[in-house]
Amino acid sequence: MTTISINAPAPDFSLTADDGSTVSLSSLRGKNVVLYFYPKADTSGCTIEAQDFTARAAQFTAANTVVLGISPDEVKALCKFRDKYTLGVTLLSDPNKTMLHAYGVWVEKSMYGKKYMGVERSTVLVDTNGVITRIWPKVKIPGHAQEVLEAVQNA
Repeated sequence: MTTISINAPAPDFSLTADDGSTVSLSSLRGKNVVLYFYPKADTSGCTIEAQDFTARAAQFTAANTVVLGISPDEVKALCKFRDKYTLGVTLLSDPNKTMLHAYGVWVEKSMYGKKYMGVERSTVLVDTNGVITRIWPKVKIPGHAQEVLEAVQNA
């Protein structure tokens, strides 16, 4: 597992988005980038988080910031999720978990005493030069999108 840190270059990636395009971190230089990692499309917590970021999409755009949601879901599932909830953030598919590993969010989890591998809900803020400026591990959803927006606006 890779460990990322503040003031370090963010690991580059190239993933397929919900619209079928390919998105890479290096192509977004000059913009702030919010990477929010979530476990699974169309589950209750992930839906609330995506809706919270969507509700603030215009404010993120005004702050020269791109918001990207990343999960191991296939593109087809992301499209269904996006369309069902009219989401306004770009969703990226990482079924091979390459980016999830690079950012250290593919971890061992436990539920009802059973251990399994999954995504630790986390958010990373990358500045216009591709450097990590903020990391939110083990995110609690209520108020999180607003906290990230404020961090971008105050940067």
